[in-house]
Amino acid sequence: MERIAIVNGIRTPFCKMGTAFNDLSAQELARIACRELMDRLGLDVRVIDEVIFGNVAQPPDAANVTRVIALLAGIPVTTPAFTVHRNCASGIEAAVTAAIRIKAGEGRCILAGGTESMSNIPFFFRKDTQEIFSEVQRAKTVVARLRAFLKFRLRHFSPRIGLMLGLTDPVCGLSMGQTAEVLAKEFGITRKEQDEFSLLSHQKAIAGRAVLREEIVPVIPGPKFKAAVTDDNGPREGQTMEALRSLKAVFDRTGGTVTAGNASQITDGAVALLVASENRAKELGLEPLGYIRSFAFAGVEPRRMGIGPAHAIPMALKKAGLKLSDMQAFEINEAFAVQVLACLKALDSPPFAKQFGYEGYTGPIDPAKLNVNGGAVALGHPVGATGARLILTMLKHLKRNDLNMGLVSLCVGGGQGAAVVLER
Repeated sequence: MERIAIVNGIRTPFCKMGTAFNDLSAQELARIACRELMDRLGLDVRVIDEVIFGNVAQPPDAANVTRVIALLAGIPVTTPAFTVHRNCASGIEAAVTAAIRIKAGEGRCILAGGTESMSNIPFFFRKDTQEIFSEVQRAKTVVARLRAFLKFRLRHFSPRIGLMLGLTDPVCGLSMGQTAEVLAKEFGITRKEQDEFSLLSHQKAIAGRAVLREEIVPVIPGPKFKAAVTDDNGPREGQTMEALRSLKAVFDRTGGTVTAGNASQITDGAVALLVASENRAKELGLEPLGYIRSFAFAGVEPRRMGIGPAHAIPMALKKAGLKLSDMQAFEINEAFAVQVLACLKALDSPPFAKQFGYEGYTGPIDPAKLNVNGGAVALGHPVGATGARLILTMLKHLKRNDLNMGLVSLCVGGGQGAAVVLER
């Protein structure tokens, strides 16, 4: 069958929540990425058959945010658009959904990607607070309105934080950080191992800044900024083991190992990818960065959600007819340092492979081939965008180093894993 190409892509810098992109919406971040990608490719927007973006927080002022993004980016009103949501894998979901639709004959050239403004995830009122506000609004007299107002108590003005709600699993009741602690205990991964992994992530991100700029469009966030943001602002140039050791455990204060320093940063950012059939790319005179060879999604226990990649990776490799040793580079999202370390241990475990029927598709991963320019511990994790960023980063890395095969994967809140095999 005709191959599905990732023609090219671009992303905004990834900026920590509450910093440079604090006043930019998810739709505006994505608009910037889309517009830049089309301009760099010299693409006539009329060739785009559909637009598909991943997003997790779903801005309340931009229902079906992808349609809003498309129109803001100058895509014709006649071009349909829809939004996908698979938690942390939403960016991957957008890309593979585009591939599926192209294979099904539902288009030949699709603009896909992911976006997230974690700075703008709203706070919510309690249900009983909403009911009082509704009563106030419905009151037909001043006296009735005053009587309704008098029902308010201090407790009614204690908001529910949307970000914290989203980072807590509603089935197992654990926060994402608590699920990471589950893996730390299960796999015997120490605080020192996690901090060492995190330090390396920062060091690789700092060393890789020049090459990461190849995938970044500079962004001027607003009139109060005198210069454009050109780099991800999460990597710490002076990060040290001493600084990491000084941080307290966040999710288990009586013996936990997961800290703010060895977990992914809460971040804003967007990624745009152009996905097309191989023949359509040729017709448009565009040389693809690479192709989607296979993909897979796996389900795991929500309380062990971080182990998802260890299941999705062998599934994707089996579909591709390839072995782990065939992969020349890996991007595994660093939701938590311990989560990646647990997946590496599982993949290198013959009993794990035998238990789940993954023999022939697992094995050790060379650390020198993993997240070579840093990962989410340093770069950040704008949840709806990260999956698309992994694809873009991997394909740029393969091209830059004249490599042919790469694999990207991430864990997914709610107990899933996602993986994509990419080829050039």
